Amino acid sequence: MSFIGLQESLRRELRRRIEGGELTGVDLARRSGFTQAHISNFVNRKRGLKLSALDRILKALGLSVYDLLNPHDLVRFAAAPVGMDEEYAEVPLVESSTAASRQVIVNEDVLELYKIRRTLLSRIRPDLALPPRRAWTRWVLILLDSRDAQNLAPRLAPGAVLLLDRHYTSLRPYHKNDRNLYAVRKPEGCVIRSVELGENLLVLRPSNPAAPVEILALRDGQSYSDFVAGRMAGAASEL
Repeated sequence: MSFIGLQESLRRELRRRIEGGELTGVDLARRSGFTQAHISNFVNRKRGLKLSALDRILKALGLSVYDLLNPHDLVRFAAAPVGMDEEYAEVPLVESSTAASRQVIVNEDVLELYKIRRTLLSRIRPDLALPPRRAWTRWVLILLDSRDAQNLAPRLAPGAVLLLDRHYTSLRPYHKNDRNLYAVRKPEGCVIRSVELGENLLVLRPSNPAAPVEILALRDGQSYSDFVAGRMAGAASEL
């Protein structure tokens, strides 16, 4: 979405709140530090806003740019090619169940936003299996819980922040002679495991040799990619 498009989205949101009695021009002027005339002229398309002014109004309303985007715009925003004008991309931290099942990450799903260097993300290559998932928000972060961490010791520790590439769903090794770790959707949630494909089943192997191997049966019409949410592309105690 262009900057002009963001302004139009903000106008619509302001009109909705004013017409619904949730907000007045006087109240917004007080909260944002602008004059009431300035606010009125913007809402009535008599003037635009500079980026810094738009940011002030968003903060006054308790909104972010994500709130001005519809889900399809958010997909394009999250999966946009690396630009030269911004050094960091904002990657959403979400619940693991959300990362495993939700195609488009919207504002209500986001627990926190982390800034990650775009140059780092640009070097990570995707590898999509069928069916393709180019419409899915590519990058998400999840926290490794203590229960799943026991199955991954000593490779990963509880509380680690995991970067998932949801555009890597093939089972080809990313690095030669190394097992990929994937976020795998299960009925009771999501786990991090290496994955092997058998005849009508998936074998989920933990990193901890003392932890049990799990089997997921594939029913007719199901593909392993129905369960594989994405490859773990990075991990850190704090990003």
